[in-house]
Amino acid sequence: MTRHEAREVAFIIIFEKSFQPEDSLESLLSAAAESEFFEVNGFVKTTVTSVFENLENIDAQVERYLVGWSSARISRVAKAVLRLATYEILFSDTPDGVAINEAVEITKKYSVQDEAKYINGVLGALARAKQQA
Repeated sequence: MTRHEAREVAFIIIFEKSFQPEDSLESLLSAAAESEFFEVNGFVKTTVTSVFENLENIDAQVERYLVGWSSARISRVAKAVLRLATYEILFSDTPDGVAINEAVEITKKYSVQDEAKYINGVLGALARAKQQA
């Protein structure tokens, strides 16, 4: 499994959690692992777990860069992509450019083109602010 494929599985689990907030991460990860469609490796588990461990901070950071929007107005796809990429930019050793590019590619696959442009702008602003800090 490539890192891109693992990142996409992590995105899908993060997205799924938005529909099933009462389900534990363990049950979602377990269901994904039991599925014949997904491979859940260490990267996926660590990423998904870390996103939700840092969710309050991640969502606060995302909210800072949603120019003209609130997190309540963005799609569930966008929210899941932004959570994943923000985690990678702020809390992992993934280069910012890679995290942003991967987020844009996932958005293009699962959402509309205009949303990919918006995701790119939000994450670019976050990455620039991180580098200036």
